Amino acid sequence: MTTSGKVTGSHLISKALQLEGVHNVFTLAGDHILPVLDVMADAGFRFNDTRHEQAAVHMADAWGRLTGQPGVAMYTTPGFANAIPGLASALHSESPLLSISGSAELSELGRGAMQEIDQVGMARPTTKGAWMVTDVRRIPDTIAHALRVAYSGRRGPVHITIPVDIQQQEVSEDEVVYYEPTEYRDVGAPQASPEKIRQIIEILRGAERPLLIAGSAAAYSSTGEALQGLIEATKLPLLTEGDARGLVSDEHPYCMGFFDSGLNNSARLIRKADVVVLLGRKQDLIIGYAMPPTIAADAKVIQIDPSAAEIGRNRGVAVGIAGDVDAVVNQLTEEAAKHSWSDLPWLKELVAERDAQIVELEALAVTESPMHAMYVHKAISQNLGPEDILTFDGGDFCHWGRAYLPARSPKSWWYLPPLGMLGSSLPTAMAAKLAYPDRRVLMFTGDGAFGFNGMEWDTAVRHHLAVVGVMGNDSAWGIDRQIQVGVFGKPVATDLLPSRYDQVVRGLGGYGELVENPEELPSAIERALKLDRPALLNVTVQNAISPRAQAAINRWNAHTPQPL
Repeated sequence: MTTSGKVTGSHLISKALQLEGVHNVFTLAGDHILPVLDVMADAGFRFNDTRHEQAAVHMADAWGRLTGQPGVAMYTTPGFANAIPGLASALHSESPLLSISGSAELSELGRGAMQEIDQVGMARPTTKGAWMVTDVRRIPDTIAHALRVAYSGRRGPVHITIPVDIQQQEVSEDEVVYYEPTEYRDVGAPQASPEKIRQIIEILRGAERPLLIAGSAAAYSSTGEALQGLIEATKLPLLTEGDARGLVSDEHPYCMGFFDSGLNNSARLIRKADVVVLLGRKQDLIIGYAMPPTIAADAKVIQIDPSAAEIGRNRGVAVGIAGDVDAVVNQLTEEAAKHSWSDLPWLKELVAERDAQIVELEALAVTESPMHAMYVHKAISQNLGPEDILTFDGGDFCHWGRAYLPARSPKSWWYLPPLGMLGSSLPTAMAAKLAYPDRRVLMFTGDGAFGFNGMEWDTAVRHHLAVVGVMGNDSAWGIDRQIQVGVFGKPVATDLLPSRYDQVVRGLGGYGELVENPEELPSAIERALKLDRPALLNVTVQNAISPRAQAAINRWNAHTPQPL
């Protein structure tokens, strides 16, 4: 309730989020956020309520990366505890996510209040920053500050705790200052000096085996026009990874596909490159810390990243630029246009590796029962269009798909962030369907991963999010079982039952179908794709070791840092 000229803390939260352009909120209702939910419902927000707070955070995480807008997740105190795994995953996915939780009354904290825990302390290791609001008038500027932190440098989640009495407290509107996004965070595009741009182009013109690698921070732009313009101007080969998948289609003649040494043979040739350009790609384990043998000792490394802290983190660089990746790429393209460029013999070597791998993968797609994962993914590929959105989690079953299924358009190919937390493919798919209701969304998962957020099929049904799920069911924690056998000689605690997960989805109101024989698969795929409702195909597959699992076994046995 408000009186004339007065507003409550809940109204301030609502107004601050409206100014940010937020319309969708991902939540699970509970005592400590009931006042703000009531006010925001009257203000026209759409609440996408899940069955577990972790899933709400996964949805907000995906929303932030899909749209570039803040993904907002809200929950009560025990709900916040449930949200921590999602926040940890979002920290690794680098999503601009705003977590808001309520708590017991401010005046009672520290006295054994209802469900009291140190929310801010719990949030700090899993976010870029965490704060508690203790003065109702500070709600707008606290939200502004949190989002400034979320979007600065490399993006990431932030958290605010707002006690329930602060949500209900009244204050005069004259005492409150609101902020437009342009007033509290940089919306520009920091560029590089002309000298550094010329230096990079000079290095690239002298290279015989250059390689461009675009990572998640290159995907802050909604399109890949800048990146495609650069490779077409220079004729240099590109690999994409993380959120950058699809910024340039894998079917582009200068795009060599997925940067993953375990899943793409072309990516393994990085060891032969004489110049490696990291475009929003960290020097982390995925790239062997940019050290030999992954990148040769005498190769030149160029790094462009929104975070200065990432430049040369594990290896010194020939040129480092802290700035907006898209803006710097446009500068490089403009400078490159002053010169003539020709296709390098190196390009043919990369293409040959890619083409040979496709032949090897398709050779595994034979008609047999139980099916090999490649048979399933090849059958799916024949039904996919360039605008379809694919989300992956799980282990071996999904790794085969990631090695084979191309990324053809921006924001359309999603996998787990480096933390590797299972269970996010369904929440990610739901967020994608919410963001792009007219596009088909397919999620790929394993039978193990289903257990983390399987009840969210209820969420998909309630919110009419018609995603199509394809599960590879090998009755095991597949990749870990393979690693156990390959490294230790026996499996331990990695066997599962051939459970009827399709019946679970049916029981929740969706469509579920068990597919055990290869001749059943094509028609099952067609049925699922034609339905305007959530659907899961529970496909019985072999225990087949994926290239990623084999790479993991090799890494364990080598006892040296190798890229995954």
